[in-house]
Amino acid sequence: MRHFVYILECADTSFYIGCTNNLEKRLKEHNTSKQGAHYTKIRRPVVLKYSEIFPNLKKARAREAALKRLSREKKLALITQS
Repeated sequence: MRHFVYILECADTSFYIGCTNNLEKRLKEHNTSKQGAHYTKIRRPVVLKYSEIFPNLKKARAREAALKRLSREKKLALITQS
């Protein structure tokens, strides 16, 4: 099953990085549901800025962790390159 790693930009211009197997559903949850992450619930609306697809959860989680370690400037560069 494929998985997505994604970067959201929140209303306060901060970034949220996550992983899911259903990107469309998860984005909707972040913006409307009580099931969204607490971080994004208090910073709505959020906008999808970047995503990558991986063949399995293990690879997606590794990439998610790597993205979270990047500086804001490097995250911005990644978003603008895509």
